[in-house]
Amino acid sequence: MLAAMEDLLDSWPGTLLVVSHDRYFLERVTDQQYAILDGRLRHLPGGVDEYLRLRRAQPMGESGPRSATGDDDGGAQGGSALAGAERRAAQKELSAIERRFDKLGQSIASVHERLAVHDQADYTGLQRVTEELHEFEAELKGLEERWLELSDHLG
Repeated sequence: MLAAMEDLLDSWPGTLLVVSHDRYFLERVTDQQYAILDGRLRHLPGGVDEYLRLRRAQPMGESGPRSATGDDDGGAQGGSALAGAERRAAQKELSAIERRFDKLGQSIASVHERLAVHDQADYTGLQRVTEELHEFEAELKGLEERWLELSDHLG
């Protein structure tokens, strides 16, 4: 159910306000994160990792207790060329590209079917359909290059 909700929110064309205590869910479905710190709304360009750093830097009594170890990051990932918000943004873009691959594959198959049944004497119509096919293939090539680039950065 969570994966279905993430996919729905990921493809939502408009703006949404998502409130959750699930950091991985927030990182997966949001582009920008905000938190209430010191009674004020604060933008967190570094995402949840930045929030956790700010919380650790606050004196113990200011905004509630920290964990006993002082480690509130929930096992944040490390060792990659990208970290924090950059890593989340790259993962989100990679996921969106993979979904677009599927849609482009369906579109290309549909155009191939249209070409197969199209009147071969209608050169103008064949040219339009072929141009449409070339546009999809060019988009696919660009997405493949971006996918490889992101995959390389993510390790």
